[in-house]
Amino acid sequence: MDPSTPFIRRPVATTLLTFGLAAAGAVAFFKLPVAPLPQVDFPTISVQASLPGASPQDVATTVASPLERHLGQIADVTEMTSSSTVGSTRITLQFGLNRDINGAARDVQAAINAARADLPTSLRTNPTYRKVNPADAPILVLTLTSDTATRGELYDAASTVLAQKLSQVEGIGEVVVSGSSLPAVRVDLIPQALYKYGIGLEDVRAALASANAHSPKGGIDVGDQRYQIYANDQANKAIDYQSLIVAYRNGAAVHLSDVGEVTDGVENLRNSGLANGKAAVLVILYRQPGANIISTVDLVKALLPQLRASISPAIDIALGVDRSTTIRTSLRDVERTLVLAVLLVIIVVFAFLRNLRATFIPVVAVSVSLVATFGAMYLIGYSLDNLSLMALTVATGFVVDDAIVVLENVTRYIEAGLSPLEAALKGANEVGFTVLSMSISLIAVFIPILLMGGIVGRLFREFAMVISISILISLAVSLATTPMMCAVLLRSHTGERHGWLYWVSERFFEAMLGFYRRSLTSALEHPRSVMLILAAVLGLNFYLYGIIPKGFFPQQDTGPIRASRFN
Repeated sequence: MDPSTPFIRRPVATTLLTFGLAAAGAVAFFKLPVAPLPQVDFPTISVQASLPGASPQDVATTVASPLERHLGQIADVTEMTSSSTVGSTRITLQFGLNRDINGAARDVQAAINAARADLPTSLRTNPTYRKVNPADAPILVLTLTSDTATRGELYDAASTVLAQKLSQVEGIGEVVVSGSSLPAVRVDLIPQALYKYGIGLEDVRAALASANAHSPKGGIDVGDQRYQIYANDQANKAIDYQSLIVAYRNGAAVHLSDVGEVTDGVENLRNSGLANGKAAVLVILYRQPGANIISTVDLVKALLPQLRASISPAIDIALGVDRSTTIRTSLRDVERTLVLAVLLVIIVVFAFLRNLRATFIPVVAVSVSLVATFGAMYLIGYSLDNLSLMALTVATGFVVDDAIVVLENVTRYIEAGLSPLEAALKGANEVGFTVLSMSISLIAVFIPILLMGGIVGRLFREFAMVISISILISLAVSLATTPMMCAVLLRSHTGERHGWLYWVSERFFEAMLGFYRRSLTSALEHPRSVMLILAAVLGLNFYLYGIIPKGFFPQQDTGPIRASRFN
C-alpha cells in the first residue's frame, strides 16, 4: 500500500496530527534557549592557588611549577598555560574536544592532591579549580557607584548582598565581583622608625595577629554560679589599631602609630574599576550552559528595584554592559529574513499556480515543517541562534520542493479528468519514491558537515542538523498532509473560467517558455561555444575563490571593548 493512502482516506486524523506537530513546535519555540551562536563547550579547567605576599618569581617556582608537573601528566591535555602575579597563580588546562569535562575535573583534583606534598607549607588553602568556557562572555555587567561610599564599602555590598541574590536567579551560572576588594586596615611601616626602636617586621606581624585574634574569653565561677565573659575586642577600623602596643623599649610602650601609618583601605590596592569616569565596582554575570540569555537578562533587570532596596541608598546600581542588546538585534534580523523568505516562497508559488486553494497547500507544508522543527530542536538541546535560524531560512527553499512535486502531479491528473480523491491517491503513489529520493539526496549533502571535527564542526553541526530535520519533517508532511489537502481542497477544472490575471500571466509564461526554447535550440546548434563558455566560467570561479577574503565568521562590529588582567 502507498504510504500516503491511509492519510488521504482519514483527513480528520491527518489534520489533527498536523496540528499536533505545529502546536508542539510553537510551544517549543518559546522554551528554546537564545544565544548568538550554538553552545560549544570547550573542555577547559582553570586551577588557581594563592600565596599572599609572595613575588611572582616565588609563586612561579614554588607553587606553579609543582602544579604544572603533576597537571601535565593528565591524559589528553592539549594546552597548558600559567600566569603568576603577586601572591597568586592561575593555570589553564585545555583538553581535547572529545574529552569529558567531568572526567577531566576528577583527574585535575587528583593531580592537585598529589602536588600538595611539593607545595609550600605556608600555603593557606589547597589550590582550587573550576570548569570554564573561554567562549562564554558576560551577559550582563552591573556597575556600583557612589558619591560618599568608599570602594571597599561598594565591594562589600556587592559581594555580600548582590552576589548572593543574583546567583539565585534562574539562568545565572557565575557572579564575579571586580573593580576593588573587601575593606581592610592597611599599615604602612616606616623603616627608619623600625630601625630606631630595633623592631623587626615579624614583631609587628605577631602583634597584629595576637591583638586581633577571635578566641574564647572564658568565664568566672562565683560559688555555684558561672559568668561567661563576652568582650568585643575585634579591631575593624584604623583608629582601633593606632594605639596597639608593638613592643616595649626602655620601659615605654611603642605603639603601632609610632612605627607606621595606619589607614582604612582595601585588601588589594591594585584592583580598580571605572564607570563613566567614576570609581566603580563591577558585578559581572555569566549564564548557565544552555540558559536563555534574553530571559535571564530580563529576570535580572526585573530584580534591580529589589537589589537597590537591599543596599545603602547612597549606592547607585546601573547597567554597564548588556550583551542581550546585540543578540536581540541580530536574532530579530534573522527572524525577519526567515519570514521574508517564507513570504517570497508563497508569492512565487502563487505566481505560478495562480490558484489560492493550490497555493495554500505548499504554504501549510512549509509552515508546519519549519514550526515543527523547533520541537525537534528542543528535544535535541539546540538553541535559537544565528546559525540555527539561518539553517531554517535556507531550508525554506528545500521544504517547499516536496509539496510542489506532489501538488503538481495531483493537479496533472485532475486536469486529465480524475476526481480530486482519485488524483490524490494516484498522484501521491507515483511520486512517493521520488519525494523520498529527493529528501535523502538533500540530507546527504550535509553529511560531511555532520562528520566534520574540531571547533568548526561543532559550530556548524547544529546548522546541518536543523536543515536535515526540517527536510525530514517536510518529507513526512508531503507524503501525509499534502496529498490529503489536495484531495479535500482542489477542484476539477472542467468548465472553469479564468480571470484576467490568469491570461496575463499565461502570456508571460508562454513568452518565457518561447525564449527558453529558442535559447536551448541555439545552444544545441553551437556545442563548442557552450563548452568554451562553461570552461571560462569554471576557471573564473577558481580564480575568484583564490582571491576572495576568507575567515571563520563574517566580521561584525558590536561596539564594546573588553580587557582583563589576572591579579
